Amino acid sequence: MKFNIKLLLLIAVVTGTTVSCKKYLDVTPDNVATIDYAFRNRNEAENYLFTCYSTIQNMGPSNTDAAFTSSGEIYFPNTLTEATLGSRDAEQGFHLIRGVQSTDNPSLNYWDGEQLGQPIFKAIRRCNIFLENINRPKDLSQFERNRWIAEVKFLKAYYHFYLLRMYGPVPLIKENLPIDAGTEDVRIKRAPVDEAFAYIVSLLDEATPDLPRTIQDPARSLGRITQNIALSVKAEVLTTQASPFFNGNPDYTGFKDKDGVNLFPAAYSAEKWNKAMLACQAAVKSCEESNLSLYRFTSPGNLPTIPAPLKTVMDIRQSITENWEKNPEVIWALNTEFGLQSMAMPRLTNAMVQNMGGAPGNFAVPIGMAELFYSKNGVPMAEDASYDYRGRYAIAAAPAESKYYLKSGYQTIKMHMDREPRFYADLSFDGSCFFGNGQTDPENMLYVQARGGTSLAGPKDNIRVNVSGYWPSKLVNYQSVFGTEVTQASFRVPLIRLAGLYLLYAETLNEVNGPTADVYTYIDKVRTRAGLKGVKESWAQYSVNPGKASSKDGLRSIIQQERRIELCFEGRIGWDLRRWKVMQEVLSKPLQGWNIQDTTPEGYYRQRNLVIPVFGLKDYLWPLKYNDLIANPNLVQNPYW
Repeated sequence: MKFNIKLLLLIAVVTGTTVSCKKYLDVTPDNVATIDYAFRNRNEAENYLFTCYSTIQNMGPSNTDAAFTSSGEIYFPNTLTEATLGSRDAEQGFHLIRGVQSTDNPSLNYWDGEQLGQPIFKAIRRCNIFLENINRPKDLSQFERNRWIAEVKFLKAYYHFYLLRMYGPVPLIKENLPIDAGTEDVRIKRAPVDEAFAYIVSLLDEATPDLPRTIQDPARSLGRITQNIALSVKAEVLTTQASPFFNGNPDYTGFKDKDGVNLFPAAYSAEKWNKAMLACQAAVKSCEESNLSLYRFTSPGNLPTIPAPLKTVMDIRQSITENWEKNPEVIWALNTEFGLQSMAMPRLTNAMVQNMGGAPGNFAVPIGMAELFYSKNGVPMAEDASYDYRGRYAIAAAPAESKYYLKSGYQTIKMHMDREPRFYADLSFDGSCFFGNGQTDPENMLYVQARGGTSLAGPKDNIRVNVSGYWPSKLVNYQSVFGTEVTQASFRVPLIRLAGLYLLYAETLNEVNGPTADVYTYIDKVRTRAGLKGVKESWAQYSVNPGKASSKDGLRSIIQQERRIELCFEGRIGWDLRRWKVMQEVLSKPLQGWNIQDTTPEGYYRQRNLVIPVFGLKDYLWPLKYNDLIANPNLVQNPYW
């Protein structure tokens, strides 16, 4: 039995919302007698421990994940006749790029959690209740007690960190207030961001020594916090603090609370990058000593021999969708299974056409994301001296040597040819081959036919397309089958995996020391698995700007593009674009798709605007709800709202 979240009724009573007069933040307990019952013995205390985990289990990459929905990596149409995610409210995060965010009723409101049912401040309050009462059970060993305390300190740190990335300065709920706390006591102020970062790091440091390095009983405990997770999250926390948005950001120098306290640091600090580098170094060392490694696909006995090009594709694709018990790359994943494979699945067969509800396929990847991937030479298309960048939209027949990526002879654009393996592993598009969906013969793979919405069911049935012409099929397990009946092979999208940690370490090394051998080493580990040559070799041999990889600024740009490619569609890049302070630039251009209604290659491969994103300075941080500001006069609104 896997680690399950046990939500008992008695605990629901304990952790219910506070009475209305104190609903500024959930910082006070409700029912002391019930708390006494909840910690009367080891078994009840363990139930409460799992309740502390419950909020985080619903914060994976999905339609309610702030980074997954708002990064511009996936476009979700707002003109569908049916709510294919279950309800119109479930789509709201994807529509933030349309400029629909408001202070009256903020989308993805994790501050008070009314819309999502996952108020993070309530989760923090649960953690405090646990920490205040865990010494009560008499039948709990000290070793186990210490581990549970460490787990809850980690959760408390992560909940604060999630809010910090979304809202900037946040109140620090270090302990719950007494049950008889007055109104003014509950009106907690927002702490400056550096103070918040320091508090989060202190909790992680306190937690780490009493956590296990790895999970020794995976059948029961996968999903629980380990030292590797805590060290990796600390690396992310400190790298976030060192990054341009939080480190001397001039756009927020005037952001003060009502007492005149600066909530953002005015000056840049290079030392923050050094701390981040050391934290990344410690996390990498711990993970490697625990025998974590980049994933490599091993064919099960029921599959034929996988040709080398397709093997590389599967190395990449299965690093996400492999069962977490078999994936040595996963540092941290939540118990929650990824439930949106059907949205990322291209429509390939008549059976899928006949069962539209089985695979709506409405996650559309904009053309700009498809262009982000490298050429086969491991450099950006526009920088590849041998790549016909200006002619990339010209129509050509897919060559036979690309048969494991593209249907041989299929009419498509040159941009779909001679690309890096991650392009074919992560995306499906008109003419691309798909390994899986019940057909795993490498010589006879299914392939996408998306032009004009045609299908074997009839030329007028607009059911083989999504609105851009690209699907994020990276998020589909090759063993899942969508047809008249649907069988999904479940998986959990990693919150942190080793490839991402390597690139984070490379980023911090470059910021501290500039281009050094160690920086290239950790980037090249990821590139090698992706079937590419090293950074220095690729830029020296193929780029029109060969010196780019030898300068600190140039290498920073390369690392950022590597992360955007390697971690795309995993819910990580939305945070990266914010901390790098480049989200405005990325969303400054229209999100585009192909002219999907046309049946001819010449007509289909014409760009059309899907949406012109609305993203200004104010959108880097979520707004606080107007009513929350009225309820707590000590709070200040985020700038520009």
